[in-house]
Amino acid sequence: MSASVAANSSPFLPIPPARDIPLTFTASLKSWWYAGEKQGAAAEERLLRRLPFFVPEKMPTSTAGDSPVIARTERMALATPKHYLNTLSIKSTNKAPNAPPPAVVLHGYGAGLGFFFRNYPDLATWAGHRGTDVYALDWLGMGRSARVPFHVKAKRDDVASRVREAESFFVDSLEEWRDKMGLDKMTLIGHSLGAYFSVAYALRYPTRVNKLILLSPAGVTRDPNNLTMPSRELTDTGDSASSANARPATSASTGAVNHIRNEQRAARKQESRTMRLVTYLWEEGWSPFQLVRSSLFWGPMLIGKYSSRRFSALTEDETRDMHEYILNITLAKGSGEYCISHILAPFAHARMPLVDRVSALKMPITFAYGEHDWMDPVGGLQSLQQLREAGNHFGRMFVIPGAGHHLYLDNPRAVNDLLTQELDSTDKQR
Repeated sequence: MSASVAANSSPFLPIPPARDIPLTFTASLKSWWYAGEKQGAAAEERLLRRLPFFVPEKMPTSTAGDSPVIARTERMALATPKHYLNTLSIKSTNKAPNAPPPAVVLHGYGAGLGFFFRNYPDLATWAGHRGTDVYALDWLGMGRSARVPFHVKAKRDDVASRVREAESFFVDSLEEWRDKMGLDKMTLIGHSLGAYFSVAYALRYPTRVNKLILLSPAGVTRDPNNLTMPSRELTDTGDSASSANARPATSASTGAVNHIRNEQRAARKQESRTMRLVTYLWEEGWSPFQLVRSSLFWGPMLIGKYSSRRFSALTEDETRDMHEYILNITLAKGSGEYCISHILAPFAHARMPLVDRVSALKMPITFAYGEHDWMDPVGGLQSLQQLREAGNHFGRMFVIPGAGHHLYLDNPRAVNDLLTQELDSTDKQR
């Protein structure tokens, strides 16, 4: 039985199955017409109903049975009117007095908490075993969080002020969320731009961070000629064999890093002028989501081509559900996505690189990159060197076999094992 059908045969109120990925203009028009907040909520719930411990909104928690954890979603209101963060809470039903700090999963640019549906089961097992909690949230202005206006008042040539304003939009809302949730410390698991903001948060609120786990982090390197290629996000495909092989994560040797960079060099030589233009527009403020929204009725078809190619490692049902989810968060009002031109200069060179800032951090930090990543891993190695020179010897780096930039989806078993290992190793590292 397919996952979508199984979700609808649950004791919960039924939700309609996701539409097929549109292949014609007529199908694309219908998808565009029906997209909206209600459909976005349904798309997110389809992904989360794959979790046996998930309880939909307004349903009693007793429907989860004797599960060691219970997962629910809610909108956590912030102090500013109409500001809220969409939150998934996976809470232990038997809290331990010596429980480790909760883990908080933070998505990347233009994504959402639904992207991690393959990782929540193992994180929930860890939480239930350790008597702690796991949270995931959509950044302000992204996913299903409030799509509020994003503005930076600093002048274009005042780089430091531009970066700080852009970071504050996300970091300050995360801190307010932490305070409202009553969390003393957190282990932050960030992907891509979410990893960048995790470091920015740790720099501003170091006493609130237990550990950083950075999955293919953005904005690390200082070299404007680094091999990071955002355009590959539009052309790469998932490795359908990775889940079957499920090779574990390996320590990032020099050879492994060189292998990734050699692949990046080869891809850069083949990069078309069109892709270079797309990358330039993206990082100058013209986000790909803005371009998709501007295409109106053709948007669902464009997203469908991306979804079916990039997430080919997923099952047919999972790919269809992911497409519906991506479609609705992409067509939503533009907001936090416009941060990108203030954080990154053209072609993914960070305006204030993390490698020049991480030495101030004292907590353990773990980097992980995909074997076929388009994010340059040399930034991770350079960061570890900066940490060691500053006296922080709690840094490590890993490579996930058979995975690209979305390593947590491409090889979830290896990433889940690594996350559990790293969540449990913090005390030993210290």
